[in-house]
Amino acid sequence: MTRSTRILLIGGIVAAPLFVAVWALQAFTREGFRPTYHPLSLLSLGEGGWVQIANFVVTGLLLIGAGIRLRRVTGSTWNALLVAIMGAGLVIAGVFPTDAGAGFPAGAPEGAPVISWHGAVHEVGFVLTQLAFVVVAILWAVRFGRAGERGWMIASILGLVAAIGVAAVGSPDTLAIRLVASSAIELGLVAAVSARALRTARA
Repeated sequence: MTRSTRILLIGGIVAAPLFVAVWALQAFTREGFRPTYHPLSLLSLGEGGWVQIANFVVTGLLLIGAGIRLRRVTGSTWNALLVAIMGAGLVIAGVFPTDAGAGFPAGAPEGAPVISWHGAVHEVGFVLTQLAFVVVAILWAVRFGRAGERGWMIASILGLVAAIGVAAVGSPDTLAIRLVASSAIELGLVAAVSARALRTARA
């Protein structure tokens, strides 16, 4: 295994804790931000918004890199491409910030924002990431099942069900933090598969 392959797969492992840690650091320190109510994308706005923009972009680039190396290690083009698409969606979400709303940042209108063109592109990035995750989790479950790796097949299915379930079930008042938890599950599954690929390549 080459040094670059090892580094990029480690990037896929690091992406999950990095994304959540940077969100948490901001969510509990940015004045006026309510983690259970305000979508994490709002952290890209206002003073200090560059931190969340960087969080989106860096996490996305880590996933793109992991996707490139997953193809080399696993030989599966589609699985690797979908991980890279997840990363591309995060990069898009960072480069094109959402619109202010829900009273954040200070001075923003209450309630839903008026969607601008860059806000619409931001949402496209979010949808792209979610769709790519759903498809790759299904493909992983099928691939692992065919290979007789029952544990990894179950992990892929549980990861998919948990990510969707956490996001879909619950009070609207807690949707924002449930989406963070759902994203953590998605990135966590990518991290686990990256760790498996790293271990397999070393064997």
